Amino acid sequence: MIHSFEPDKYYLSIGSHPPALKINSGDTVNTNTVDAGGFDKKGILVSGRGNPQTGPIYVEGACPGDVLAVRLNNIWPNRGHGFCRPKIASNVLEPGHDSRVTDLDTFDFLLDFDSNTARIENPSEGLTDLSVPIRPMIGCFGVAPDRGQAISTATSGPHGGNMDYRGFESGVTAYFPIFVDGALFHIGDGHAWQSDGEILGTGIEISMDVSFTLTVIPKIEIFWPRGQNEDFIFTAGNVRPLDEALQHSTSEMLRWLVNDYALSWPDANIMLGTYVQYDVGNVFDPAYTMICKIPKSVLPSASPGSLISQSA
Repeated sequence: MIHSFEPDKYYLSIGSHPPALKINSGDTVNTNTVDAGGFDKKGILVSGRGNPQTGPIYVEGACPGDVLAVRLNNIWPNRGHGFCRPKIASNVLEPGHDSRVTDLDTFDFLLDFDSNTARIENPSEGLTDLSVPIRPMIGCFGVAPDRGQAISTATSGPHGGNMDYRGFESGVTAYFPIFVDGALFHIGDGHAWQSDGEILGTGIEISMDVSFTLTVIPKIEIFWPRGQNEDFIFTAGNVRPLDEALQHSTSEMLRWLVNDYALSWPDANIMLGTYVQYDVGNVFDPAYTMICKIPKSVLPSASPGSLISQSA
């Protein structure tokens, strides 16, 4: 079933908020998100700033111990202008290195959907020729955490959240461990473009039209968010410091290779050690995100009943 959902309330945390919509497993939702500053597709302020979330969406039959598969069918800006702030995070630079930026006024970007590029409105002379591709992604999404927590959309964890990984784009399926009945899925923080790390604390922040399909995969245990696209499977570790985020993402991938692909532990170690690739998600906010990924082309077929085979 396809649901057309028009949100009228947004949350600045991901938690066990009252469901805005109830659906069945396998249903598709067509809806929209506001930008990180709380502005909608008409440029009207409808929420407080800080990655407002559309939802939560309750999925019938979802229980703790299950997995929620989120197929991102389509993500696309629903207006022609976005914003970005210009100051690099101090933690990304050497200690004591001053970025020489004190003015936090935003840079406004204009989107050209004919060329699928974006440029700064009224650029300085040095940035006259700056152009970036339009490559829409979702920065913050996930499920309600356990123990009644409501976790700020400024950060991330095992439940997902503000991971700001540019690989979360149309065509990707993300997987989240379910902690509460109904899963309570949230989504927001669309970027028309973002480089690795979101080191400015922003991408090109913009409101989005989004379509996604939510499917419950029962009785499969995962500990951190996972995902797959056409070419890779990947795992996300969300925590500080960065080396711990890398550890979580790598351990989650090692478990995945053994459990889903029937590799022995030694074989999984060799597979990971010879083909692993790492991407950097958010390194601006309270928790960092590291992505561990493996090319599908080098993997054996997934086992029957595995996470991958049940979401194919």
